Amino acid sequence: MARHDTLKNGLLGATALVATLGGATVASAQSTDQTSQVEDVIVTAQLRAQDPIEVPFALTAYTGSFLEKLGVQDFEELSAYVPGFLVQNQSPNNAGFVMRGITSDSGEATVEPRVSVFQDGVSISKSRGSYVELFDIQRVEVAKGPQSTLYGRGALIGAVNIIQNKPLVGEYDAAARASVGNLDYRMAELMLNVPVGETGAIRFSTRMKTRDGYIENLLGGSNYNSVDTRAFRLSGAFEPSNRLRVDLIANYQTDNPAGTSFNSIAYTPQDPNTGAVLGVRDANEGAALTPGGNFDGGKTLGLDREVWGVTGIVKADLTDSLTLTSTSAYREFDSYETFDADGVSLPLLTAAEDAEGKQWSQEFRLNYDNGGRVSGFAGVGYFKEEGSQRGVTEFNERIALAQLSGLLDGAPGVALPNTLPLAAYSSSALINPILAGLGIPAPFIPGIAANLKSSHIEEATNSSELESWDLFADGTFKVTDRLELSAGVRYTRDDKTTGFSSQVDNGRSIVGSLLALSAIPPAGQLAFLTALATPGAATAPVTAAFPLFGLTYQPTAGNGSTVTQGLEDDGFTWRATARYALSDDASIYANYARGRRPMVLAASTPTAPYGAPRFTEVASEQVDSYEVGYKSALMDRRLRLDAAAYLYNYENFQTTVQQGTLFVTTNAGKAESYGFEGQLSWAMTEQVEVFGTYGYNHSRFKAGIYDGNKFRLSPDNRASVGLIWSLPVAGGSLEIQPTYTWQSEMFFDDNNDRADLQTRNFVADTAVDEVQDAYGLLSLRVRYAPNNANWSVEVFGDNLADEKFIKDAGNTGDGLGMPTFIAGEPRTYGLIVSLHY
Repeated sequence: MARHDTLKNGLLGATALVATLGGATVASAQSTDQTSQVEDVIVTAQLRAQDPIEVPFALTAYTGSFLEKLGVQDFEELSAYVPGFLVQNQSPNNAGFVMRGITSDSGEATVEPRVSVFQDGVSISKSRGSYVELFDIQRVEVAKGPQSTLYGRGALIGAVNIIQNKPLVGEYDAAARASVGNLDYRMAELMLNVPVGETGAIRFSTRMKTRDGYIENLLGGSNYNSVDTRAFRLSGAFEPSNRLRVDLIANYQTDNPAGTSFNSIAYTPQDPNTGAVLGVRDANEGAALTPGGNFDGGKTLGLDREVWGVTGIVKADLTDSLTLTSTSAYREFDSYETFDADGVSLPLLTAAEDAEGKQWSQEFRLNYDNGGRVSGFAGVGYFKEEGSQRGVTEFNERIALAQLSGLLDGAPGVALPNTLPLAAYSSSALINPILAGLGIPAPFIPGIAANLKSSHIEEATNSSELESWDLFADGTFKVTDRLELSAGVRYTRDDKTTGFSSQVDNGRSIVGSLLALSAIPPAGQLAFLTALATPGAATAPVTAAFPLFGLTYQPTAGNGSTVTQGLEDDGFTWRATARYALSDDASIYANYARGRRPMVLAASTPTAPYGAPRFTEVASEQVDSYEVGYKSALMDRRLRLDAAAYLYNYENFQTTVQQGTLFVTTNAGKAESYGFEGQLSWAMTEQVEVFGTYGYNHSRFKAGIYDGNKFRLSPDNRASVGLIWSLPVAGGSLEIQPTYTWQSEMFFDDNNDRADLQTRNFVADTAVDEVQDAYGLLSLRVRYAPNNANWSVEVFGDNLADEKFIKDAGNTGDGLGMPTFIAGEPRTYGLIVSLHY
C-alpha cells in the first residue's frame, strides 16, 4: 500500500496547481476538414442545457455513440470509465451503486437510497429496480457530490441520469445490431423511428441478449452467472410547434438468468450424495451448489425479475424566458431470486428474496432565463411509493447443527479431507456427540436427534409506504461576464409507514429451541427438553412452556401478523457555488453543499416468539461537501482536461451490521472522505484519440466500532485508459480500440473482514479472505466499415488476460462462518455486425 500513498500525495498536490487530468466530459472524436476535434456534449445536469464547462461540480457525461464504441451495455461496464463511480453487479436484482465511497444497494423496502438513478428525470433508485440496460440512449450523465437540490431526496452523494433517445419528428430512421461470442453469447438490437404526420413520431427499440454462465455447475444443469435479458422501449412524441413538445415513454425489461455462484473457498465442491470430490476450492472455478428440496413451493436457483414504467414529459415555452416542464411517471418492479447462501455442496441454507415496488411521481418545474444576469428555476414534486421485501430461508437442521458445532470441513481447525455425504447427517454417530457437547442430558439425545428437521423454513417481510413532497429552487447571478454565483435549496417532507412480519412455515425449529434453552427458567428446562424429545416436537401445539421458536426469525404474534409504525421526517438541503470563466473554454469553480439522507425506520425480528418487532429510528444521515475544480476544452477543443478535489464530513453515517444471518441498519457515527478525480480526452491527430480517467478516494470511518476502517466497495485508486486509432484501408476504414481499467485493493464489508467485528455471527469468521487485491482488465475492439456503406463489422475481446477476480464476498453465509464469493467475468470475445438505414 505504500506505493499508493506516494501516488496519492503526488496527485493531491497536483490539484493545487489547478489541473492535470479531468473529471467531466468525454465523447467520441470526429473530423472537420483537416482538424480533429473532440465531440461536444450538451448536458442538463443543472436542469437546463449547458456546455459541461459551465457546470460548477464534477460531472461525467458520455454520448450513446461513445458508449457503443466502448462496448458499454450496463452500469457496471459504464462505471469502469467514470472516476469516483463504481457499480457492483451480483445480478440485475442485486446491484450496488457506489459514489465516492458511498454505497447504495440495500434491498430492504424501508431503506433510503444514497445514489439516485434516473431515466429521463424520473427516479428509479430502489435497488431491485434500478439496474436497467443502456441501449438506444442519447447520453448518460453522472453527477458527483450532494445533488439533492437538483435531483431530489435520494441524491445524498450523487446521481446518474440516463437520457434515452426520443422520437425524431418528421424523420425515418432505423438501425440493427447482432452479436455472437463465446459462452454461447447472443445479442440482437433493433431501432425504428417512424414519423406520424408532420408533428409526431413513434420510436421503438429493443435489446435481447443471452449468455451461458461462466461458472460451471459441477452437479449438472445450467451454469452459474448467466445472462438472459429482454428490454423494450416504445415512445411517442408530439411537437405541434417549437414552443411545445410532449413525450410519452414506456420501458419494459425482464431478467431470467440462472443462479448466482455464491461459491465457497473453504469447502471442497463435492457430490452431496457420495462425498466424491468434484472440483477445487476456488471462487473462479466450478461450483456444486445444492438448494433445499422443499424451498418456497419448489423454487430453483435463479432470478425472475420484471421492471416496467411509463413516463410523460410536457415541455412548454410560455414566453421567450419562461419554460414549464411537467414530468409524470408510474413504475413497478417485481423480482424473485433464489440462491444457495452457504456456498457448499450440502443443502445447509437456501435463501430467497421476493421484492416488489410501485411508485408514482409528479414534478412541475418553471425555468427562467432571458439571457441576462439572472437565471434559475423553481418547482414542486410529489412522490409516492409502496414496497415490500420478503426473505425466505430453508435450513437442514442436522447440517446446520454440525456447522454451529464447528465440525464441517472448512471450519477453522477442521482437517477432514472433505465434507461428509448428506446421508451421514442422519447418523446418530455424528449427531449424538454434537448434542452431548451442547450439554443435552443423555436420556433426551435420541429423541431430539430424531426430531431434527431436514427442512426448516421461515420467512420475514419488511414493507414500507412513503408519501413525500418537495419544494425546490435554484438561481444563478452573473456578477460579471466571467464570474457567476449560484445557490439552491430543497425542502422535503416524508410520511412513512414501516411494517414487519415474520413466521415459521413448517413448525418450530428444533435447533432454534436448543439455542434458546439457556433462556428457559431452570424450573422449566426439564419439561422443555421432554417436549423437544417427544416425537412430532416441531409441530406440537404452542404453549407458554413450549414456544414456537424460529432459528433466525422469531415469529410475530399469531405466527405472521404484520405490525406497523409510522415516522414523519422533514429537512432542508442546499448548495452554493462560484464559477469563474478563465476563457470561453476554461473555468474554475468552488462549491459547498449539504446532503441529507432521510431518517430510516428500521425493523427487525422479535427477540422471542410472538413478541413485538423491534423498530429503530436511525437518524438522518448528513454530509457537508466541499469541492474545487477546473474544466477546459483546449487546443481548438481537441483536448478536454478537467479535475476535481473534494472533502466530505459525515454525521450519523448509516451502515449495516450483521447479526447472525440478518443485516440491520445502524448509526455508525462520523465518517470522512476526500479525494481527487481526473479525466481527459485528446484528439491527438485526425486518426488518433486517447482518453483516460483517474480517481483517488480516501473514505474512512472516524468513530465507533469501525473507526479507521475503509468504506465497503471503495478502492482507494481506480483508473482507465484507452485509445481509438482510425486507419484508412482498401475500400474502407479500420478502427482499433484497446482499453485498460484498473483498481486497487477493495473490501466488501464495512467491517473490513476483521475477526473482532464478526463475533455477533452464529459462527465466528476468523479468516481474512473477503478482500480483492488490486487488478486490471485489458480489452480490445477492432471495427471495419466500408466506404459509402451502411454496415460495419467488429470483433471484440474483454478481459483478454483472463484475470481472476471476485466482485463480492461475505454475504448471508458469513453469519454461519461460511462466507461466499462471487467470481468476476473471465475472458470473453465475439463478433458484432451493425446496420444503419
